[in-house]
Amino acid sequence: MSLVIDYKNVLGFINESDIEALSESACTANKLLHSKKGLGRDFLGWVSLPEDVLEETSRIKKVASEIRENAEVLVVIGIGGSYLGARAVIESFSQAFEVPKKGSPQVIYAGHNMSGAYHKELIEYLNDKDFYINVISKSGTTTEPAIAFRLLKEYAESRYGETTNNRIIATTDKKQGALNTLAKENNYRTFIIPDNVGGRFSLFSAVGLLPIACAGIDIIALLNGALQMAKETESEFYDKNPAMLYAIIRNALYNKGFTNEIMVNYIPRMSYISEWWKQLYGESEGKENKGIFPASVNFSTDLHSLGQYIQEGHRNIFETVINVDKENKDIVMKVSSSDLDGLNYLSGMNMHDINKSALKATVLAHVDGGTPNIIIDVDKICESTIGEMIYFFEKACGISGYMLGVNPFDQPGVEAYKNNMFAILGKKGYEKLSKELESRL
Repeated sequence: MSLVIDYKNVLGFINESDIEALSESACTANKLLHSKKGLGRDFLGWVSLPEDVLEETSRIKKVASEIRENAEVLVVIGIGGSYLGARAVIESFSQAFEVPKKGSPQVIYAGHNMSGAYHKELIEYLNDKDFYINVISKSGTTTEPAIAFRLLKEYAESRYGETTNNRIIATTDKKQGALNTLAKENNYRTFIIPDNVGGRFSLFSAVGLLPIACAGIDIIALLNGALQMAKETESEFYDKNPAMLYAIIRNALYNKGFTNEIMVNYIPRMSYISEWWKQLYGESEGKENKGIFPASVNFSTDLHSLGQYIQEGHRNIFETVINVDKENKDIVMKVSSSDLDGLNYLSGMNMHDINKSALKATVLAHVDGGTPNIIIDVDKICESTIGEMIYFFEKACGISGYMLGVNPFDQPGVEAYKNNMFAILGKKGYEKLSKELESRL
């Protein structure tokens, strides 16, 4: 296992006795996940998903191979967990400056916002490119992806005519829903979103694996990393179970008044790991007026914007820092004859080591300023380590939610804005709510 938790920089804010005091609660939570007897038990399929999905990987890779051979672009339509997991993994392996081409298609995203300009520009971008569509929705009626799919399907039909249906892949419910019906009527190829897996825990299903495979990433190595972490997190002892340890530390800090957690990343291409993590923890824990508020920063960039607040602002925040030991590409600083910028002292050093020095310096400064820091060490960015990390965060989230006393696997609060939006837009069946809202608009 390549993932290690370093928590020496939280000691002083909490102590070992605080950690030990929560160990029984964490152990109970972990057992509830495996026995499927806890809150939200109908949505615990993700616990064994990396193993359960293995038999489907051959078909996923076959369809991905077809897309890679015939498309310059794959458009993934989805919102929340339907696209964030795939995007997090894909961007972790992407080059900063890529040109879309067949054999190595670019993966782009739609249906995660309702900007007309965004979707108009997306269609314009596709104008001279061959593309496939992977629409991901359990129901097929979630507003944002449903709008995007309607627009992109119409555009695809104008481009490809009768062969359009061969270029649309639907990932949806096995038996019911608007997208399931549409897929049957149009003979779209389909992949299934498991009934017992919620969206934000669905990365290791076809929801995430098909786009990831299309991007040329080894999904078997990804799953093997997840399986390794699944094995590690079976232990009932927190010093041998990183997910339990992380959950305990988070809750111990929360009990001391540290109610905001900032995910800190120093590798630009891993920024969507933080975006996925924010949804995972925000939707899972933010209930019943409880929960740690998840935020994220990209350092050293954000040290020049949010760094001041983290250093000296309200002392209710802690940081979780992802520290990558080795990068796959780097550049070495050379000596300059003039040294007008005063950087010759860095000559012979590579940029990644300079970046890691910034990490160490920042951790020390923030801890001295009253911000606890959890450091998650990984040796490098590869499929297995990313698989480990994703499963680690999922498992710790389930444990942490149970320790908090909430159901980590529902999201009742999300419906409030949807109902208001339907009423404002005049959707049938929302007339009463529409009248109630009139005086407030």
